[in-house]
Amino acid sequence: MAETKTLYHYSLENPLAVTAGKPREDFTRRDLLRIIETKNIERITLHYTALDGKLKELKIPIASRAYAEKILANGERVDGSSLFAGMIDVALSDLYVVPLYKSAFINPFDEKSLDFICRFITREGVLYAQAPDTILEKAYQLFCTTTHLELHAFGELEFYLLSSPSVRMYPGIKQKGYHNTAPFLKSGIIVDEMVDALTKITGSVKYAHSEVGYIENVPSVSEEINGKQAEQVEIEFLPVPIYDAADYLVLAKWLIRNIAYKNGCVATFAPKLEDGNAGTGMHIHLAVKKDGKNIMRDESSALSHAAQKAIVGLCTYANSLTAFGNTTAASYLRLVPNQEAPTRICWSDANRSAMIRVPLGWTKSSNLAQIINAHEKEMYELPEGQQTVELRSPDGSALIHLLLAGITLAMEWGIANERSFDLAEQLYVTGNIFNDETILKKLPTLPKNCAESSRILLANRNYYERKNIYPQEIIEYVSKLLVSENDEFLVKRLSELPSEQRMHEIRRIMHKDLHRH
Repeated sequence: MAETKTLYHYSLENPLAVTAGKPREDFTRRDLLRIIETKNIERITLHYTALDGKLKELKIPIASRAYAEKILANGERVDGSSLFAGMIDVALSDLYVVPLYKSAFINPFDEKSLDFICRFITREGVLYAQAPDTILEKAYQLFCTTTHLELHAFGELEFYLLSSPSVRMYPGIKQKGYHNTAPFLKSGIIVDEMVDALTKITGSVKYAHSEVGYIENVPSVSEEINGKQAEQVEIEFLPVPIYDAADYLVLAKWLIRNIAYKNGCVATFAPKLEDGNAGTGMHIHLAVKKDGKNIMRDESSALSHAAQKAIVGLCTYANSLTAFGNTTAASYLRLVPNQEAPTRICWSDANRSAMIRVPLGWTKSSNLAQIINAHEKEMYELPEGQQTVELRSPDGSALIHLLLAGITLAMEWGIANERSFDLAEQLYVTGNIFNDETILKKLPTLPKNCAESSRILLANRNYYERKNIYPQEIIEYVSKLLVSENDEFLVKRLSELPSEQRMHEIRRIMHKDLHRH
């Protein structure tokens, strides 16, 4: 008699993939209709990323199989002139939002809702050019066509979780929160809920931990956070194709905010919350692949030519990328010297003072557990290389799809440019760059405010508008967004204020955009 195999399903495995009996990348309309019927789904919720970088939604009740099939096949209409204000004439404002089947998930806040990430499609039946996800898709297609390679990415999503102060037991310590555990960490149970939900939806969460920042009592003019206790948290993802990485980050911000709200807390991705406390970054890790294999290291385990050329591309685009990755005045209160936030354009190995870091990648050591578990004899082979490079300048105010599209174009330019490998050595640094004035003087600087970032973007708009990747209107929209921060002379204005008034103004600037993107 043939042996019967029992398939084991991990508790955090995507429940829809289990129900359908196939990877979600293979979902069809028939699979989704079966899921709707099996799980007694009452509504379909369509999500999409608008011009402001936030996730929007449209709830559609299901009264019949025929109606569900119609929505799955053709999506619905939305008002593009509201979602993309200034981009679409009100006389021709309709856009279609059409579900991406592989993105399907059960809403963790409404088990009767089947949710999707959508794409915008015009009346002509093409992807809407001004949509952030369309821009990223076009940038990725150019990358693949030019380099014949693939680009994977993931984000380190940092945020502060603010709650009403609990009984003063096992208090946290300012700037000492890194990898804290309970009872010193109070938000662990809430973070567990976030990680579980994100893992079931994306299957791509690497880990979560508390970060450096801890503020016992937040002073603020904002009633929402004044007097709250703030713990800094990071959720880090696993590498996926860069267009999926963007969707996951936007979805994660939506989910994190909702779970915080459900638990009576506030989650904010604002770049800076309090002077003297850790800022909130959104580091992006990147890996170039060929035929599905990571090629960031060569056969000698040295950083490959392709990786170094990609780094040069990132360095070349770096000062204009801040237009998409650092969009508020508070962003530049985070980008200050002698912190773990970059101010100079350079790269280094495992160096947190550099703009681009090459972290450990299990390249020269493997089976590390055998070193401390001598009885373990079975060898473990990593399925592929793990090496990434980490761009450390972006923060939580980033327009995520536009940022990742710019990163994609930067890496495409670097890899395609034959001279870029020769430039890599000039921008490589060792040690803490802020301790060496000679090095600092020769390194290019990142913009010091939104106004400067806007000027640099406009001066280098050809980087982004080439091949019609970024529409002109998008570059102008982002430029105006930055200029509206009115921060060109902010440092001078602050320096002229008495100390108490200066601190009050700094907090006003930091807290005015708690939920910007």
